[in-house]
Amino acid sequence: MIVQTLAFYLFAAVAVAAGAMVITARNPVHSVLFLILAFFNAAGLFVLLGAEFLAMILVVVYVGAVAVLFLFVVMMLDINTVRLREGFISYLPVGALIGVILLVELLLVLGGWTLALDAGDRAGAPTPLLAKAHNTEALGNILYTDYVYLFQAAGLVLLVAMIGAIVLTLRSREGVRRQRIASQVARRAEATVELRKVQPGEGV
Repeated sequence: MIVQTLAFYLFAAVAVAAGAMVITARNPVHSVLFLILAFFNAAGLFVLLGAEFLAMILVVVYVGAVAVLFLFVVMMLDINTVRLREGFISYLPVGALIGVILLVELLLVLGGWTLALDAGDRAGAPTPLLAKAHNTEALGNILYTDYVYLFQAAGLVLLVAMIGAIVLTLRSREGVRRQRIASQVARRAEATVELRKVQPGEGV
């Protein structure tokens, strides 16, 4: 129990420190690296909670794909941080107002949860034992039974977003030749291959 408590405080402290360094680091590459560190520590917290599936997804998806993509984009764009910080003071009141609004909303959510009449019953709801049903199995049963329609709807939303991104970025430009698979398949040998009899001494 002491080892788990020490591990929790270690992961939590490093995650909070890495999150603070993400927004305070001057170099964007360092910010992305601190973000990856925060993801790893959040995955460690999930493992301590017994949610090994969420920890794996966090490492594989966010660290292995999203954060690495951020790192490549930041390194390729070569962002001028000095120019970005020129108008920081002018946007400070708006940012502070948005931060206060978010803080009030969080306090309302936490206060409503604490003051709710059935908060104790919901917090003490029985959960299946890991010996009977593993975390991944329990999550799959709930996802593909009670929330199967919402899961399919989320997939359709992602599909529409992918098609929209392709349509918006696929532009026809003059002077740019695109591959036409149907035309390539329909080509005949007579139209593309010319057999010529070269006499001796007439070659190139």
